[in-house]
Amino acid sequence: MIIYTDVITGDEIISDSYDLKEVDGIAYECDCAMITEGAVQVDIGANASAEEAEEGVEDTEVKVNNVVHSFRLQSTQFDKKTYLTYLKGYMKAIKKHLQDSGKSEDEVKEFETKAQGFAKKIIGNFKDWEFYTGESMNPDGMVVLLNYREDGTTPYVVVWKHGLKETKV
Repeated sequence: MIIYTDVITGDEIISDSYDLKEVDGIAYECDCAMITEGAVQVDIGANASAEEAEEGVEDTEVKVNNVVHSFRLQSTQFDKKTYLTYLKGYMKAIKKHLQDSGKSEDEVKEFETKAQGFAKKIIGNFKDWEFYTGESMNPDGMVVLLNYREDGTTPYVVVWKHGLKETKV
């Protein structure tokens, strides 16, 4: 299995156990699912007395997004202006990372061109996106994008391909 970590923060962002699809040579996206967490029933084999039957721990079920839950992503908020400011700084950091990693100028230019085009798609329907940071909540790290497919019920996440480092586990 491959775990993809944020090159800036080291936070685990996604893994290849999800069906990752490359989009426009700049990002990965994968469908998510809403799963039920909690409400574990433990039977210790004892009979509860009438008095004790109503006592106990309240354990409720919660529906969570499997990717958000698995990688402990933290919800965050942006308006369009602050997201653009964040994105400009993040892309600058990724460009520096690519240069420091020995990528050619052509590869860096290609990244910049594709990133600008993909950012326009995000901004074009900005109100439809939800935003998540990695577990460390480092404001300089990758912001994971979440949206819903055309059916309105299937969530999917988008992550920046060049902002990830592969680690085989």
